[in-house]
Formats: sequence, structure tokens, C-alpha cells
Amino acid sequence: MGHSDLTTLLLALTTLLVAARICGEIARRLGQAEVLGEILAGVLIGPTILGRFAPEVQRMLFPAPGTPAATTLAGIEQLAVGLFLFVAGMEVSLAAVRREGGRALAVSLGGLLVPFGLGLGVAMAAPELVGAIEGRSWGFALFFAVAMSISALPVIARTLIDLGIYRSGIGAVVIPSAIIMDLVGWLAFAVVLSVVDRASAGPTSVAQTVMLTLGFCAIMLTVGRWLIDRVLPWVQAYLSWPGGVLGFAFALALGCAAFTEWIGLHAIFGAFVAGVALGDSPHLRPRTRLVLEDFVRSFFAPLFFAGIGLKADLIGNFAPLVVASVLTIACAGKLIGCGLAGLLSGLDWRSAGAVAMALNARGAMEIVLASIAMRFGVIGQTTFVALVVTALVTSLIAGPAIKRLLRLRPVRGLAAWLTPRTFVRRLASTDRSAAIRELVAAATPSGTDAELVVQAVLARETASGTGLGRGLAIPHARLPGLAAPLIALGVSEDGIAFEAIDGQPVRIIVLLLTPGEADDEHLGLMAQIARELADPAVQRQVIAAKSYTQLIALLRAGTLAEE
Repeated sequence: MGHSDLTTLLLALTTLLVAARICGEIARRLGQAEVLGEILAGVLIGPTILGRFAPEVQRMLFPAPGTPAATTLAGIEQLAVGLFLFVAGMEVSLAAVRREGGRALAVSLGGLLVPFGLGLGVAMAAPELVGAIEGRSWGFALFFAVAMSISALPVIARTLIDLGIYRSGIGAVVIPSAIIMDLVGWLAFAVVLSVVDRASAGPTSVAQTVMLTLGFCAIMLTVGRWLIDRVLPWVQAYLSWPGGVLGFAFALALGCAAFTEWIGLHAIFGAFVAGVALGDSPHLRPRTRLVLEDFVRSFFAPLFFAGIGLKADLIGNFAPLVVASVLTIACAGKLIGCGLAGLLSGLDWRSAGAVAMALNARGAMEIVLASIAMRFGVIGQTTFVALVVTALVTSLIAGPAIKRLLRLRPVRGLAAWLTPRTFVRRLASTDRSAAIRELVAAATPSGTDAELVVQAVLARETASGTGLGRGLAIPHARLPGLAAPLIALGVSEDGIAFEAIDGQPVRIIVLLLTPGEADDEHLGLMAQIARELADPAVQRQVIAAKSYTQLIALLRAGTLAEE
């Protein structure tokens, strides 16, 4: 690579990072996922906007196709997407899948088979409707079917957390279902690529590739996990921080990626499975997990997602009929498949609809899928644009649709439910069970069987922990015969282990007790509490509050600011 190519490459990387960071921050401040801003950055500096109105500037900033700089940039983007899926794999909890079992399996099967069948049927019967570049093709049809089946675990999890229902019964079905869909979807996509790209599929046949893939998964999630559990404590104890654990994690990801590329699958599948194996280890410290995620998501992920906008002119290749068709097929497949499976597994129609809307969010995963497929020549730019639009739209509508289905309407603020008795300024307890007992004693009136209430809350904790992360937990239970909701808030000076999703100790604990039949009110109160206490600045002030009066003044001021 010459001096000029190196200059162009570095300028392109700088432009991508700066634009992605700025647009990602704007998206975050508007309450949207940062990835949406990063994709918008690529649209603004790519052929869609900058290339249309200032093509000479766009050509100066980014290398021309076929040059050494362009080839290197493409390689960096492939490394970025591999590491992004490695981190996405770390979010997969195999324990959650085992815990939910039958219902999650039923919903995930419905959400995989119905969209797959619908997508395959349309792509074979009317390929022009979804933008096929070579008419009827099994390779395109198989890819399109997989694309209709995919979900985006990171976007789904974030949506449920924002709504305050991540640890609810809805979340307990959605998250394991999304995990199963991720695992099966990426396996299917990797096999489809090996079918489409037989020439570069390595030394094995497709049948052998499938067998090797299943064997690789089985070994990585059994023997591989066992080895990781033995090596990881040593790495974290004796190697330098954070270089030692970063080196170990990335070596694992790249080694697995190289193996799956060699056996005829795409490298990203190996990186994803490596992430699952590492993330499921009980020895992976929360701090280590956060360092890995922050490193990848602050540098590599923005490069890839901003780079998506450089690959296609979203205006020039926007075909309204194709976009409408793809969006309709995607939504219909997921909503019918997941919704019916939810109903048949015992959910009421509102809960089943909420589960289906959550799993319909495609987010970054759909875009990654489409980007790789276009690089392999499976799809053209028209279908690529339609899939990007589908990913963005389904992610944006998931939250509002779930709120409407579950009737998560604005409810009375936390301040309206608290009394001087139910505010425990300093919890004496140092463990989860004792803290729940302390708050139950504060929340329940005299004459109540407090032990019965405690057991109901602890049973809910056993089924699924209620630590939302960022120092907040909302232990809760529905109690038959309760006349009205009861809420108590306690503050722990040193923090209490609550199995929070980020692994951090919890300092603010809000106990929520609602009547057994008040499903909508229960979910609405959980969402309201999570929203009021989500801001770290508010949490610090709650912890510092010296009296009930100070706490109520703070909460009322926060509620008025939101309104």
C-alpha cells in the first residue's frame, strides 16, 4: 500500500468514526438506539447524500473500489462485524433458555418456521416482488427466507429494559426465544452462504459442512466452555488488566472465526459461537464483559454500521413496491408465527401480541445479514435497501406497539405511592432476601401475613431476577386479594447483590406489590418506576436524600421535567 492509499484509508476511517460518533450521540439523546444514528451517519457521508450533492468530496474522503485502500477498508469492516457478533453472542444466556423451556421453544419455532416458509414461498413464486436480481433462484430464496426469520437480541433487550418489563413474565418469554432464534438463524445463514458460494466453501461438501458446524457448536458449548472456565480465572488473575483478557477474548473469537471460514461457513458464525461460549461462563467478571463490549461498540461497531451507508444509494435504489413487500412479509411472518405460538402456549392475546412485536424487531442483525449477502452477490442493492428499511422500521415500532398492547399508559408517579413509612432511607440488610423482608415489613399494613408476601416475592426472584442494572432493582409480586398496589423504596449504602443484568450491586430497591388480577397496572407501574429512576443523576440524588420530604420533592421535580 502506497503513501496515497494509506492517507486515503486513514482519512476514511477518521471520517467514519467522527460521523458515527456524532450521529450516534444525537440518536441516544433522542431516545433511540445509537446504531440507528451510526447508520444515518453512513447515509449522510455516502452516495445517498454527500455523493449526490458533493461527489468530488465523497471521492476524496473514501477510496475508489478496487484500490488497496478500499480492500483494506473492506477487511477492517469484516473484522468489525465479526467482533460485533462476538459481543452479541456474549449476551446469549443458555441458562435463560433452559429455564423457560417449552414456551420459549414454541414461540421461537413459530417465529422461525412461519417467516421462513412465507419468505421462501414469496421469493420463489414472485422473486421480482422482493427485488431478486436473477429471477427465481434457490440461493436468493433461501437467504430471503432466513432474513425474514432473524431477530435482533440486543435491540429487543434494550426495548424491554426501556419499558421496564425486561424482568417481567413477557421478558422471560421474549429473551430466551430471541436467543434460540439467533442461534438457529445464524446457523442457517452460514449454511446458506456455503450453498451459494460453493467455490470458496473450503475442502468439504455442503453436507460435511453442516455436520462439522453442528459438531463445532456442540464442542464449543461443552468442551469449549469447560476449557474457558478453566483458563479464564487464570487469565483474569495473572495477566495484565485489561490487555490480558482482551487478548484472550479476541484470540478466541478470531480463532473460531478462522475455523468456521475454513470449513465453508462464514467467519462471523465462529465469532458468534465463541461469544456464546465465553459469555455463558460464570467466571467472566461483569467488569471484563463491560470492557469487551465498550471496546468493540465504541470503535469497531461504528465503523461497520457507518460503512453500511457507503455500500448503496438508499434514495437511488429505493423501490417503494419492494420495500413495502419486504416490510409486509417480515412483519406478517413474525406476528403470525410468534403470536399464534404464544396463544397456543397459554398467553393471553395482548401478551402474545407484545411477544410477537418484540421479536419482530430486526435491528442491527438484519443489516449485518443483508450486508454480508450483498458482498457475496446473493442480493442486489434494491433488496439491500429494503432490508435496511425493514430493520429500522421494525426496531422503531416495537416499543410503542408493546406499550399499546400491554396498555402501559402513563400511571401515577412513584412519589404518589410512597409514604414516610415506606421510604427506608438506609437498609440494614446486606443480602437480597433480607432486603426484601425489610421492605415487605415497611410496605404491608399491620395484620398482613408478611411471610406469605416475602415468599411470593422470593419465588418471583427465583424464576427470574429483578435487578435491572445500573444500580436499580424492582422485586415484585402479584397478590390475590390485595386491594391496591403497595410500593416501598429502600436505599443500600454499600450495595446488594441482586443478580442484576450488568452484574453490579444494587443500591436502590423498589418493592412493588399489586393485586393478582391487575396485569396492566402491574406492568405500567414497573415501567414507570424504571423510567423515573433510570437517570444516574436522579439515582445519586435519591441515594443522597436525607428525608422523605427531600425524596418526594426530587421525584416530583423529575416527573414534571419528563412531562
